[in-house]
Amino acid sequence: VTPVFTTSPTDVASVAGRDVQILCSAQGEPTPIITWSKDGVQLTESGKFHLTSEGFLTIRDVGPADQGRYECIARNSIGHASTNMLLSVHVPEGNRTGDSFVESSIQEAIFSVDSAINSTRRELFDRNPRTPNDLLALFRYPRDPFTVERARAGEIFERTLQIIQEHVRGGLKVDMNGTAYNYHYNNLVSPYYLDLIANLSGCTAHRHVPNCSDICFHRRYRTQDGTCNNLQHPMWGASLTAFERLLKPVYENGFSAPRGLGGAALHNGHQLPLPRVISTTLVGTETVTPDDRYSHLLMQWGQFLDHDMDLTVAALSQARFSDGRPCSEACTDDPPCFPIAVPPDDPRVRGGGARCMFFIRSSPVCGSGMTSLLMNSVFPREQINQLTSYIDASNVYGSTERESAEVRDLASQRGLLKQGVIQRSGKSLLPFATGPPTECMRDERESPIPCFLAGDQRANEQVALTALHTLWLREHNRIATELLRLNPHWDGDTIYHEARKIVGAQMQHITYAHWLPKILGDVGMKRMGDYRGYDPNVNGGIFNSFATAAFRFGHTLINPVLHRLNENFQPIPEGHLSLRQAFFSPYRVVNEGGIDPLLRGLFGVAGKMRVPAELLNLELTEKLFHMAHTVALDLAAMNIQRGRDHAIPPYNDFRVFCNLTAAADFEHLRNEIKNPDVREKLRRLYGTPLNIDLWPALIAEDIIPSTRVGPSLMCLFLTQFSRLRDGDRFWYESPGVFTPAQLTQIKQASLARVLLCGKMKNIGINTKSLSRLINFIHGNFLHPHMPPVNPAATWKSWVSDCRTRGQFRAISGHFRTRRSTEFSFPEDQPSRRKQKRASSLRNREKLSNATIEGDAGSFGGYKNFVLDVHNTIASLRNQIRVLESRLSREHCVTTDGGRQSEGSSWDKDECTKCQCKDGQVMCLIETCPQATCPNPVKMAGQCCPVCHEYP
Repeated sequence: VTPVFTTSPTDVASVAGRDVQILCSAQGEPTPIITWSKDGVQLTESGKFHLTSEGFLTIRDVGPADQGRYECIARNSIGHASTNMLLSVHVPEGNRTGDSFVESSIQEAIFSVDSAINSTRRELFDRNPRTPNDLLALFRYPRDPFTVERARAGEIFERTLQIIQEHVRGGLKVDMNGTAYNYHYNNLVSPYYLDLIANLSGCTAHRHVPNCSDICFHRRYRTQDGTCNNLQHPMWGASLTAFERLLKPVYENGFSAPRGLGGAALHNGHQLPLPRVISTTLVGTETVTPDDRYSHLLMQWGQFLDHDMDLTVAALSQARFSDGRPCSEACTDDPPCFPIAVPPDDPRVRGGGARCMFFIRSSPVCGSGMTSLLMNSVFPREQINQLTSYIDASNVYGSTERESAEVRDLASQRGLLKQGVIQRSGKSLLPFATGPPTECMRDERESPIPCFLAGDQRANEQVALTALHTLWLREHNRIATELLRLNPHWDGDTIYHEARKIVGAQMQHITYAHWLPKILGDVGMKRMGDYRGYDPNVNGGIFNSFATAAFRFGHTLINPVLHRLNENFQPIPEGHLSLRQAFFSPYRVVNEGGIDPLLRGLFGVAGKMRVPAELLNLELTEKLFHMAHTVALDLAAMNIQRGRDHAIPPYNDFRVFCNLTAAADFEHLRNEIKNPDVREKLRRLYGTPLNIDLWPALIAEDIIPSTRVGPSLMCLFLTQFSRLRDGDRFWYESPGVFTPAQLTQIKQASLARVLLCGKMKNIGINTKSLSRLINFIHGNFLHPHMPPVNPAATWKSWVSDCRTRGQFRAISGHFRTRRSTEFSFPEDQPSRRKQKRASSLRNREKLSNATIEGDAGSFGGYKNFVLDVHNTIASLRNQIRVLESRLSREHCVTTDGGRQSEGSSWDKDECTKCQCKDGQVMCLIETCPQATCPNPVKMAGQCCPVCHEYP
C-alpha cells in the first residue's frame, strides 16, 4: 500500500532561540520510512535536528537561517508521498550577552590566530621539512595569497566568537564545544556586533560579486576561477566557495564541533570508535589482489580527475590558537587541532611512542559555524573548495587568475604553458616551482631538486601523478603550437583559451566515455542516461560527502608499488618504487628516465582489486609520508577523521538517501556487505549500524558485477557526475560549444593515442611483451588506433575574438587596430587589455555577419554525422545567401541609421576612420601610446594628445 499521511505538518511561527517540533506520520504496507528535507537537502540526526521513529522533527534553537519550507516524505517499496509546511522565525531586537566583549575578543583573536599562523610559516618555510606532519602541512598549504587571506579571515571570525563565549561562560548553561543543546547561539552577539566582527576579521573584504558583463568572453570561454559559468548563479562551481551538501551536517553541537569530539559522548548508546582502530581492524591489508580487467592507470586517472574538482583548504596553523603549542605535541582537541588518538596497544607506539597522530581541521568558510554574515543567524560550519568544481582542466591551468599566470608562458605570446627541462628525447618536463624550500626537498642526501609547478599544487604527491601532469602540459603546447601555425593572426590569449578549451573537452570526454564506464559499468551509465543539454537550474558544485568520502574510494585501488618499465616492458635499472619512495620525489623523474617508464608501468601492470578483506595497502596506512625516525601517517584514519571534521552524516543516512533500506541491525547490511567477517568487525567497532562512518562503509560494500563500486557509491557517483555534466554551460557536448566537426575531433580523444602514443618515445604498445597484458589495456580506456585531436581541419580561422566579433573574418581580413610607431609589433604592446578596450568602438558597429567558415572537406568520412552535416550545410547556405545579398549592396548602413556609398571613407571621430566595403562598415581605431609628459595636450584634429616642450 502506498504511504498515506495520518498526521500532516502545519505552518509554524516561532521566536528565535526556541526549540520547534513539527509533527508528521504516515501509514502503509510495508511501513513507510519518514524523512525530512529543506531546500532540497535531506535532514539528518544531529545537534541541530532530532527525528523520532514516528517521523516527528525537532529543530533546536531556531534562527532566521532555519526559516523556509520543510518537506515531509514517506517512502516504502510501493511508492512515496510528500507534504510540507512553512516555518517563520522572528528575531527580537535588543542587546545580546556577549556584545560587551566583542572589541577585546576580536583583538585577542587576531593576535592569537596571526601568531599561530606566523609560527607555522616559519617552521615550514625557513627550513626543509623534517617530519610527516611538515610534509602534510606543506602539501596542503595554499600557495595563492588570496586563499590564505580568506582562510585567515574565517579562522579569526570563528575564534572571536569562541573567545566571547568563554567570557560569558559562567552565565551560560553549556560551553560552545559541549554536547548539550539548551544554549541559544543566536543570543550570543547582536547583529550590529556581528557586522563589526565581520569587518575587523576581514570576512567582509572577501565578499564579492563576480562581474559577468563581458558577454563576448563569457559566451565563449570559462573564467579561470569558475565564476560566470552559470550566469544566473555566477558563484556556482567557482573556486574558493563552500562545498555543497546532499544531507545536512551532523556537528556534535549542531553547528561547528566535529562529530565525536572528545570521544566521550554517546551516539545511539555507543561511543564512536577511534579512527586509528577502524583502520587497523578493518581497512589495512598486506595482501593485494591484482585486478583481472584493468591496469593501474584506472586508479591514476581517478586521482588526476579528483585534483581537477576539489581541494579542501586546511587550517593555516599547525599550532593551537589558544597558546601556540604545536598540535602534534599537545594531542588535544583545541582549534585548529583535531588529533587522531592512538590507543595504548597500537603497534606504532608500543614502548612509549606518540599518543596521537597529527591532524588539523579544515578552514571554515567565513561566517559559517557560528553565524551568517548576511542573515545574522546561526549557520553550520562549511568548508572551502579551493578549486573550480567543473571538469575544466584546472589541474593544468589553475583555479585563479594568479595560478594561471604562474603556469603560462606570457613572454612568448604564443599561448603556451611554461616548460621545464628538455630531455634527450626532445620532450619537456614540468617547470620547477620557485620560492622557499618545499616538500620535495625534504632530504638533501637524496636530491636538491625542487617541486614541479603545475595548475594543482598536489602535482608532486607521487611521481605517477606527476607523469600525467607532464602529459597534459605537452598536450596543451602541442595544440597551441598547431593553432598558431594555422592562425598566425591570433594573439596569445586567443590561442591559450582555445587550447585550454580543447584540453578541457578532451578530459571530459575521456572521463565520461572511457573512465566512468569502467567504474560504473553499463548499469550505471544507463542510469545516468545520455546528455540532454545544459540545465541552468542544476548546481555543478562538489558535494562535501563526495569529496570527503565517496571519491576517496580510489585509495582502495592503489598498488603499494609503482612499476617502471623500459621499451620491452622490463624493469628499468633503477628499479620499481614503493609508494613511500614515490612521494614528493621529482628528482626520480629528472634523473631516472623521465615519465615514460612510469607511464608504461601504469598501463602495463594490473591495478589493485578491491576485495572486502583487502582495502588499503599498508604503504598508505602504516608508512604514509614515512621519514627516518618519525611516526608515519595513516591515510585511512585521516579519511575517517576528515569525515567527522566535516560532519558527514553516518552511512545509514546515505542508505536512506539512496533508497536502500535503513539498517536497524547489522544483518540488514547483508545484501550490500555479504562478508560476515566484515559485518562482525563493523559490529565490534560501532555497536550499532546507525553510527557507521560513511567512508569505511562505502569501501566495505561489495562491488556490483562489472563495476568498481557498491550500491551506495553508485548512487553518490551518479548524483555528482550527472550534476557536473548537466550543470556545466561549457560541457563539450552542449550545442554551440564546438561545431559538429570539432566535436567529432574531440570524441577521438583517448589516453592511448592522444596522450600516450603521441608523447612517449618507443612506447612499445605493439610489442609482443605487451600482448600478454592486453586484458589490462581493456575496452576503450586505451585506444592505440585512434589519432590525436587535430585542429588543422576544423579550427582554422574559426574563432571570432571579442575585438572583431560580428565580422566575417575571411572578408574583413582581420583589420587590426592601427598602432603608433612606438608599438609596431605585438610583442611590444604594454597591455593587450588596453587594446581590447580601445577597440570597443568597433564592436558597437553591431554588424550582423556570419562567424563560422565551413570547410566542406572536413566533413568527409564521418558516416555517423550525416544529420549534423545536413544541418550544417543548410546553415552555410543561409550564410552564403546573406553574404551574397550584402555583396550586392551599393551602400552601408551606419549605427546612426545613415547610409554610406560603396567604397566611401569617412572619419567617425578623430580616432576612428571607417570605410564601406562589400556592404560592411569597417573601422580602424588608432591606439595612442602612453604620454611621456605629465600634462599632454589634446590638439584639434588629432587623435592622440601631444607633449609640448617648453624652454
